[in-house]
Amino acid sequence: MADRVTKEIRSYNMSKIKGKNTSIELKVRHYLFHHGFRYKINVKDLPGTPDIYISKYNVAIFINGCFWHHHYNCKLAYIPKTREKYWISKFNKNIDNDIKNKKELEQMDIKVITIWECEIKDCFQYRMESLLEEIKEKR
Repeated sequence: MADRVTKEIRSYNMSKIKGKNTSIELKVRHYLFHHGFRYKINVKDLPGTPDIYISKYNVAIFINGCFWHHHYNCKLAYIPKTREKYWISKFNKNIDNDIKNKKELEQMDIKVITIWECEIKDCFQYRMESLLEEIKEKR
């Protein structure tokens, strides 16, 4: 199946996809701040550059897009029909990096929490309440 747009337009569209300060990240950060949590964002000193790091609880939070991190069994994690091999390879690299970074953080005795895009879109309040409990849990 041929792409419906030109290579230049596709490149432009892809360049506009944000990696930091996405709408779901902002929602989660606002919720945490409103509930008294103070945090650092995009901490480059930690493996995987967590979206949120709460030093008081030694917790790293990743807010993953279902498409880009290929959330297992999620309707948002589809494989594009164009250049399937490229996308499968890309998703596998992202998944491998996620696993590697989580292991490294856990070896540093940092608790890792992953929030998925679909959780925020489908049941925000429930996920945020469970997030607060996860953060406060002792290891």
